[in-house]
Amino acid sequence: MTEPDVLDASALAEIEGMLSTLSRQFTEAGFEPVQPAHLFPAETLLDLYGEDIRGRAFLFPDPAHGDEMCLRPDFTVPVAMAHGTRGWERAGRYSYQGPVFRQQEAGITRPIEYLQAGIEDFGDRDEADADCRIFRIIHHGLDALSAPPHSTTIGDLGIVFALLDALEMPEGRRHQLRRHIWRPARFHDLLARFGRPPPDPSPRRSELLAAVAEDRFEEILADAGEVMGLRSPLSIRDRARTLLARSADPVMPEECVRLIEAVLDLECPADHAPQRLADLSVSGGADIAAALDTLSRRLDALAGAGFDLSAIAYDAAFGRKLEYYDGFVFEVVAKDWPSGIPLAGGGRYNTITARLGAETPRPAVGGIIRPEAVREARAQWR
Repeated sequence: MTEPDVLDASALAEIEGMLSTLSRQFTEAGFEPVQPAHLFPAETLLDLYGEDIRGRAFLFPDPAHGDEMCLRPDFTVPVAMAHGTRGWERAGRYSYQGPVFRQQEAGITRPIEYLQAGIEDFGDRDEADADCRIFRIIHHGLDALSAPPHSTTIGDLGIVFALLDALEMPEGRRHQLRRHIWRPARFHDLLARFGRPPPDPSPRRSELLAAVAEDRFEEILADAGEVMGLRSPLSIRDRARTLLARSADPVMPEECVRLIEAVLDLECPADHAPQRLADLSVSGGADIAAALDTLSRRLDALAGAGFDLSAIAYDAAFGRKLEYYDGFVFEVVAKDWPSGIPLAGGGRYNTITARLGAETPRPAVGGIIRPEAVREARAQWR
């Protein structure tokens, strides 16, 4: 494990100055300072994160309540939870700063504890305007910290979801693909599998599927004797029913597989993205006009705020590690910096507001800056 850095007085003063600068900027922009707790019930928190963060969370037993606690791996979900207690029907803008905690794999030199300073915006129904506001404030924050030359990548998971909804396919297949959009390897494996005939089942599985189809599951179960493992007989039956239903699904047309892969493979300057995506979707027979209009309005807002869209990269597959993102996403990295640690990032996460208790998904978007990463990149650039 990498030993945590010990900051000397000069470095500590520099970091404190950076945090003070960001705090002032965020407050002047109308974001209320808040400070979530360090520890949260693990079940509540980790259900909303992707596998990447779930596997790197620090968990601790809570003997008093018999549950596990989790050191916050970021601020977004804790701030969203706090906003929900005030009422999801309300609008709210919040700023925060402090440490977050993530385990690192062996050989990875990234810190397990580092600072985030960020903002979250809830309830603004003009999503293009709110996305642009977050993007602009985060970039202005980097400018205020004298960040070295950097590049920005954006994506839009809403395009991918719209494409899956627009294509004709069995609903169970659509659900599987939507569920695994944040797990790229699994997603592409599923897509490849759907595009070819299924392999013949083993004799034992064939017998089980036939029994389920003929409503003879209990008979097969009785002949099997003692059930081994943790799955209940009802769970086995339900899984067999799902497999039986899927076995009747047609092979996904090759042009459909190619279209999904082509959209996810698209990387281009942001100003080219709407037309490139339109060309792909029209040629593939998928109507994603509404999602493309949302993307275009957001890009128009960014251009109106003074951003050069030709200098911003669009990556259709970007943002597929954190499961709470479901729309616009962005990341800022220092140019010519080999460590690859982002300086800033953020995105839209409407869906998790419903999972946290809102009656329907509420507009939610946020962004963070990593002051220590900015300081390190700035020092190397000099």
